[in-house]
Amino acid sequence: MRVGAGPALGSMAGQHRRRFDERVVPHRRRSPMRLRDWRLRTKLATVLVVPSVAFLVLAGVQTSSLVGQTTVLSDFAEQVGIGREITTAVHRIQQERDRTAGELAELRRAAGSADRNAAIEELEPLRAATDQAIADLRRAADPLADADASWRVAFSEVLEAYDRVVYIRPAVPPAVLSSDTILSNYHRAVGALLDLLAEPNPGQDRPALSDAVLRYVQFARVKELASRIRAELYAAARAGRYGSEDQVVLSDLRAQQLTALGAFRVAATTEQVRRYDQMSVDPAFAAAAELEERSLPTTGVTPTVLPAAQWWAASERRQELLGQAEESVLADAVRQADDAATGQLRTTLLVAGGIVAVLLVAVLISLLIGRSLARSMRLLRSQALRIAQVELPDALDRLRTVSGGVPHIDVAPAVVRSLDEIGELAEAFVAVHRSAVSVAVDQASMRRNVNAMFVNLARRSQVLVERQLELLDDLEREENDPDQLENLFKLDHLAARMRRNDESLLVLAGTESTRRWQRPVGLGAVLLAAAAEIEQYQRVRHESVADLHIVGHAVGELVHLLAELLENATAFSRPDTVVSVTARADAADAVIEITDRGLGMSPAALAEANIVLATPPAADVATVERMGLFVVSHLAARLGVRVRLHGGQGGLVAVLQLPGVLLAPAPAEPLDAAIPARMLTTGYVAAPSAGAIDLPVAGRRPVAVPRQRRPLPVRAEDVLAPPTADGGGSWWSRQGPPASKAPGPVASAAPPVTGGVNARGLPTRVPMAQLAAMHGSVRPQPGPNAHDPDPDAVGGMLSRLYSGVRRAEAEDTTEIPVPPTGGHGEGGRQ
Repeated sequence: MRVGAGPALGSMAGQHRRRFDERVVPHRRRSPMRLRDWRLRTKLATVLVVPSVAFLVLAGVQTSSLVGQTTVLSDFAEQVGIGREITTAVHRIQQERDRTAGELAELRRAAGSADRNAAIEELEPLRAATDQAIADLRRAADPLADADASWRVAFSEVLEAYDRVVYIRPAVPPAVLSSDTILSNYHRAVGALLDLLAEPNPGQDRPALSDAVLRYVQFARVKELASRIRAELYAAARAGRYGSEDQVVLSDLRAQQLTALGAFRVAATTEQVRRYDQMSVDPAFAAAAELEERSLPTTGVTPTVLPAAQWWAASERRQELLGQAEESVLADAVRQADDAATGQLRTTLLVAGGIVAVLLVAVLISLLIGRSLARSMRLLRSQALRIAQVELPDALDRLRTVSGGVPHIDVAPAVVRSLDEIGELAEAFVAVHRSAVSVAVDQASMRRNVNAMFVNLARRSQVLVERQLELLDDLEREENDPDQLENLFKLDHLAARMRRNDESLLVLAGTESTRRWQRPVGLGAVLLAAAAEIEQYQRVRHESVADLHIVGHAVGELVHLLAELLENATAFSRPDTVVSVTARADAADAVIEITDRGLGMSPAALAEANIVLATPPAADVATVERMGLFVVSHLAARLGVRVRLHGGQGGLVAVLQLPGVLLAPAPAEPLDAAIPARMLTTGYVAAPSAGAIDLPVAGRRPVAVPRQRRPLPVRAEDVLAPPTADGGGSWWSRQGPPASKAPGPVASAAPPVTGGVNARGLPTRVPMAQLAAMHGSVRPQPGPNAHDPDPDAVGGMLSRLYSGVRRAEAEDTTEIPVPPTGGHGEGGRQ
């Protein structure tokens, strides 16, 4: 018997507690304002935190300044890097603008005969290239959405100006607007892009980076002025003449170009100036310059109108050379910005790393100093909590669940090996632990002895009960009085219940039952055997039972489990109600439902009972009060059966789910071919018709309750052990197999009432004479015998008939409904 302190649920909760919890409830409330209440770790941390915080404040100011500079230079590098996309967009817009200027001049010169579709075809590829360049610029500008406000404003102006260009494009083929109106939108878009190109600002303390930005911006303006000069000359070439203001505009543009070129030479590096001079002597550049000089006005000579195709080709090659030079200047600025940002980032990381390293060294030294003080206390606290929460509960559980000899429990030594006061305190904790384990071992030995006493008492009681059952068997075979026979049957049931109580004691002690079964048994027979184990078996109704079989080794414990549930169902329900039992197959498992119409249980009590059924509790005083629930829980755990209680309509429903491992295939030869000898009825009566019947009531016999077509067992072994060819069965038996196959002598009985013999020598029955004889009435005198039979033979035959009639009269109870042998179960299975 497993003996534990406290209620079952508390013991179960203790078994599941295995998580190491470092929290300790103090004996009084800790005050954070009281220095002596501070934990040792807090005190050490305070010593470290004060100087560390001061150091971090100073270091944080310096680091913040460095991080700010790093962020500025990183944004500057990104803005300079996007200059590639900006210059590409400027170049595409310049090409579209210059070509548009020439097409507008051609359309106005040709007037009504102008081929407007040809102009659209010339401009369409240039427009597509411009759109693609702007789309690339949008994608490149997405990461700069969080840049400074001035850059975002400049970028929004670029997009707005380009939207005006897209809006004005359809006005080119009709040529209804002036050239200045159309081209001014292109000039505005290029100007917005150049302003965006000049937007990056590295700060006041970075003049070298500011000069780098100035250089590529000035060169971009030189290229823009060269493009506008190309547009003016190309428009005059397509128109075939110069306008009234064309020479003035050209002169102004050339002057601006020279000014911008001078500013670039001032700001540019020697290498950049050298590359520009080398580009200016390129044959393509020189050819364009020579054509441009022919258009310059001289004294007394009219400016020459250049050939349109020749001028466009030469100027296009010059613009490409200028674009290449612009890319080189921009690349120098991008490389310089990236180097500055990388250097600043490196400086910031070095400073931050140095700060962190100094702080870590200080903390490490402080930890090494404090570790010698805190280590012993921490280890001691950890060992004490582990002993209280893990090791000691585990040792108690091992000793509580021991089934054989008491195991040896090792007590770990103290983890603190120092010789100071902390080490002495650790040794004291180990001594307390060793004493607690010693007491637990003594208690385990006591529980083992109590279990052995329970087993011995249960075995002795079983022997006495079995002897009592053997004596009752002899008395029942020799008794002919129906009243006495009925009392013997009641005594037989009480003895069977006593045997089940002994088996429950064995379950309490953790020992298995002695009854065994080697062959599969039908589920219907198992349910019938369980009903035969209880006192009020007449109230059990088997509604439908599937044709399933249970493995032999589980039959005894399953019968015991079902009998406990049926006992509770009949004991806690009104005596005029019935208990319904159904069994069905559920995939590979089997489900048994036991339904009563009793008192029921409250939701809290039902939940507690289901917890006990799911997890078998330790045995204690409360177990004796609710032994049936305890036994069901432990038997279900052995068999792997899941038992749950549910609230039904006016009662409870117990649902048992039998796993597939407990089910066996049907045997080749039938197990229930014959009805055992210890059955209380010998015939079959028609089933009751539909209508109200008088249900059985404890203490009185039912009135007008029709019998059902099946015999009723007295004990479980009578159901589970059908007779074999030699008159015995494979179920556990009190007397062992029979010695011989010869039938025993038939008990003598009173001579039957006959009316003589017929011609064949058989006795003639006198109607109603036998019943009158059983009630003490006068028998009719037999007539003359033609052939006088053997008195001993006739007496033995009629004695057996008389014994059967008396047994039939003795069975005046409602019987458990089970389909007759060979019938159909649930689902129509044979």
